[in-house]
Amino acid sequence: MKIRRISAAAAAVAAGALVLTACSSPAPQSEIDETTSVNVSWNQPMFSTNNLTSNGNATANANVIYLMTSFFNYYDGDLNLAKNEDFGTYEVESEDPLVVKYTINDGVTWSDGEPVDAADMILWWGAQNDMFDTASGDDVESGDDGSVTAPEGSVFFDSSSPAMNLITEFPEISDDNKSVTFHYTEPRSDWEVSMSQPSPIAAHAVAEIALGIDDPTEAKNALIDAFKNNDAAALAPISETWNNGFNFTSLPDDERLYLSYGAYIISDYVENQYVTLTKNPDYTWGPEPKVDSITIRYTEDPLAAVTALQNGEVDLIAPQSSVDVLATLEGIDGVSYSSEQEGTYEHVDLTFNNGGPFDPAAYGGDADKALKVRQAFLKTIPRQEIIEKLIQPLEEGATTRDSFTVVPGSPNYDEVVANNDSSLWADVDIEGAKALLAEAGVTTPVDVRFLYGKSNVRRANEYQLIAQSASQAGFNVIDNGDDNWSSLLGGGTYDASLFGWQSTNTFALNSEANYITDGVNNFGGYSNPAIDELYGQMSTNTDADVETQLTIDIEKQLNADAFGVNIFQFPGVVAHRDVLQGVSTITLSPTIFWNYWDWEISASDSLDAPSATETE
Repeated sequence: MKIRRISAAAAAVAAGALVLTACSSPAPQSEIDETTSVNVSWNQPMFSTNNLTSNGNATANANVIYLMTSFFNYYDGDLNLAKNEDFGTYEVESEDPLVVKYTINDGVTWSDGEPVDAADMILWWGAQNDMFDTASGDDVESGDDGSVTAPEGSVFFDSSSPAMNLITEFPEISDDNKSVTFHYTEPRSDWEVSMSQPSPIAAHAVAEIALGIDDPTEAKNALIDAFKNNDAAALAPISETWNNGFNFTSLPDDERLYLSYGAYIISDYVENQYVTLTKNPDYTWGPEPKVDSITIRYTEDPLAAVTALQNGEVDLIAPQSSVDVLATLEGIDGVSYSSEQEGTYEHVDLTFNNGGPFDPAAYGGDADKALKVRQAFLKTIPRQEIIEKLIQPLEEGATTRDSFTVVPGSPNYDEVVANNDSSLWADVDIEGAKALLAEAGVTTPVDVRFLYGKSNVRRANEYQLIAQSASQAGFNVIDNGDDNWSSLLGGGTYDASLFGWQSTNTFALNSEANYITDGVNNFGGYSNPAIDELYGQMSTNTDADVETQLTIDIEKQLNADAFGVNIFQFPGVVAHRDVLQGVSTITLSPTIFWNYWDWEISASDSLDAPSATETE
């Protein structure tokens, strides 16, 4: 899975991030006690504790959920997959067919005291398995707030996992409800990250709310039975609650919406300002954190984040890099920072299924005409100009990213790029774009509604450069910039979108959900059976050379279909006050949060750092 990061970020994810108010702090207590708190600046508020839905799949949510949940495995600082056997274990019982057994240790509980058990793992599997849906994405209406509404009485889980879809037999549950065994219909090369945790939200909470059951054990049994029996009457309200019930932008009255089985529990959330997570006193099944609370404060303005760091309002930031940000950080005493390339990359995707200029339906089903219009538009995107004007001032040697799936610097990146036909979009070709529109017989100007994060300065500048260039070929690029752009993804209200993807694992299949038919991250409605087949081959392949060739074949097809273009790898910066020790980052989600248990306040400096030592 990839996560939308707003940019600053998200990007990221995303895939991205949105409009945030300036940093705002809860009123500090007048006395300093022995508790410690770390304040982190981020560019987008969380809006859901369920990041498995297409709406909730965003970096802003993933960061908070990482602090609130536990995992069978996680990526360490060297991007090695590390097991957390204090939480649970998993073992391959058979390789052909693939059978994997997961066991959660005794004593692991949700923050309301209810055990984390088989019901949570069944919810992870069932909610991402398409066989339970009685409605499709075409039947569903999406709200501006990211909610989804399916036809009354129908089952629709707003998520899909290719791996979970390979488990068609109801899983085996142990007598003590602590183990679940999954039988795959075919091997899956990324099985080890296909189920990394039981569930971001509690199964008993979902069932209690959806089915009106008060007893948590009864609720879990009802949820298990609903999936076991494929009971649409029960699964319909369960799916609606799972899709929409865990979205919020301030602290809910119902604590079931933010139950935790991780190191921290949400204790306060003020809309568009900050969320505070406090140490879970019962947590013993993972690395023990050293700080008592973490407050994530929201501001999309990178310079405002730097100012907050300088003033001691926050202790750690990872803002969108800019010349001004780097220059300001350079002059701040007591602050350390590093500037390096991130795992997030910027890209433009086109929409294939909304009746707009890139959809064959707009031309009576003429796929060739729609293809020519897509090709023409992509030829106008000034990738090199964007790099030179916006990225090279931050990273002198920056170049375009020319792969849909492979990170620059990876061992096979150069080979993939040399053979994936990304050269089609290497340079702006206005005359070529005009010729394609003429061949298509399309009357200009061609209106293109363009979605991006409007409050993000860099993205606003990218939009201006793209709109200006495309206008020369006959495109009227309409400003559909929106502060809440991530909630609009997949809604069909735009024709082209600009945001970023941030990877969550190192497997080649990490990109699958972006491009396969009905993939959870395939927001533009793209569908090509050839792509689906190639990813099917990749899912069972274990040969590195074959994987590289499959990657090339996938990317050649995406370019042949004019899916979209990639622009650049994010130039990143991470800065923290020297009073905060243990800060590290990785190029996968959750980046700066990955080793929160190593964060520690320097005792020698604690009295000089009120924001890191005051109880909030």
